[in-house]
Amino acid sequence: MFKKHPKGLLAASLANMGERFGFYTMMAILSLFLMSKFGLDETKAGIIYSIFYFSIYILAFVGGIIADKRRNYKGTILVGLVLMTIGYFLIAIPTPTPVPASSFALTLAMTCFGLFVIAFGNGLFKGNLQALVGQMYDNPQYSNQRDTGFSLFYMFINVGAIFAPFAAVGIRNWWVSSHGYAYNSDLPTLCHEQIGGNISAEASVRLRDLATQVGYTGNDLGAFSSNYLNLFTTGFHYAFAVAIVAMLISLVIYIINKKNFPNPKLASDKASSNALEMDAAEIKQRLYALFAVFAVVIFFWFSFHQNGLTLTFFAKDYTDLSRIKLDLGFTTLQGAEIFQSINPFFVVFLTPVIMAIFGALRSRGKEPSTPKKIAIGMGIAALGYVVMSIGSIGLPTKEEITSMGGLPDLQRVTPFLLIGTYLILTIAELFISPLGISFVSKVAPPKYQGIMQGCWLGATAIGNQLLFIGAIFYKSIPMSLTWTVFVVACLISMFTMLAMIKWLERITK
Repeated sequence: MFKKHPKGLLAASLANMGERFGFYTMMAILSLFLMSKFGLDETKAGIIYSIFYFSIYILAFVGGIIADKRRNYKGTILVGLVLMTIGYFLIAIPTPTPVPASSFALTLAMTCFGLFVIAFGNGLFKGNLQALVGQMYDNPQYSNQRDTGFSLFYMFINVGAIFAPFAAVGIRNWWVSSHGYAYNSDLPTLCHEQIGGNISAEASVRLRDLATQVGYTGNDLGAFSSNYLNLFTTGFHYAFAVAIVAMLISLVIYIINKKNFPNPKLASDKASSNALEMDAAEIKQRLYALFAVFAVVIFFWFSFHQNGLTLTFFAKDYTDLSRIKLDLGFTTLQGAEIFQSINPFFVVFLTPVIMAIFGALRSRGKEPSTPKKIAIGMGIAALGYVVMSIGSIGLPTKEEITSMGGLPDLQRVTPFLLIGTYLILTIAELFISPLGISFVSKVAPPKYQGIMQGCWLGATAIGNQLLFIGAIFYKSIPMSLTWTVFVVACLISMFTMLAMIKWLERITK
């Protein structure tokens, strides 16, 4: 598989696995952790989630500038790995739940600081490692394998992401069950309502029923609520700790292979003379093309990255989780969070299929250009949300199920609705994300490689900053209309890309 590719590709992919493990741990549990820990509603948790994911990607732009200015890509990547490890350590430290009013602001601020450290470390790491991989394909021996190489890179870094949600759920449920209780997705919200004194009569009845179902034999629902919340969120803290282990493994792999990676500083010095020969008009055209694509993909990422927010809320509130339960003896794998393993699973196993299709088309001279592939991917993403919209017709609003204390399992939808949606969205992702990175490395003028990779991630950041809008719609409009918003966003992206196809193809050639 790696035979026709640079030797450093596999090592770079393995070094990136820890970052992906942590990324998908956060994607799986961050929004639910914020709601369980601090009693935040979907909108407030969504705002913090959006800012965090905005920071991860916008700081990649800063990381690109730092690496380009200091001309020390490898050292910048190393510092990023260390900072991410420290950040996960900060949020892995257990603190009491419910959070006392006297320390609420401080505890939330410390959590947000830990998230910022992770985001800054990711910013130093992510774009610069991608630039380093791009440098490998500047060698004429490998240049025609650039798209395939980035697809392989994308596939292998997602191996770590497959296991992250399972590890997080397994650790959390183990901690809860070791203290005599079982997992239930509705209980954290009901417990906060009970403690806050704003629980409805119908929800109070459901709280008592669920408390009995998970193993509580007493009558004091206030005491149960405090105890269950503390166990539930402590389990989340320990789940974050698993990401520390993954980061340390990546750190070791990177340090061992660091000297074998290409030196972007030397490559940049060599390319700078070529950059001087490049016509100024051509440089401008390349930058215009890149920024046009950056603007378009904002709408895609706004839709696609709902997987850690509104799609996770949907898994918790509307999906029959009793159908997905695996008893391992020491723990049970069950929870809304495990749906986040589906996307990386499909990435790993569908990437060879997509590559084979593109390879077959290439051999016949019919392979779509990279810009056309990106446009097709946006259309596929729209289809994924069409499926969600149709599957959500007739479901009660979020406000209605909150007053009920949650939906009974019999009124929830099949898990296959989300599984099918993630399948479609993953195919769309494989048309866009690795090929978008490849497009940037191919089109960006040599002296702007690091900054342009950072700008690609910066466009993702802007899309991520808009994620909380999805949480607002989730709470305030019928569920099928919520998904329709993302259908429209993806279609806007697709038709805009199609309108620019000929220009972009000319620039790419």
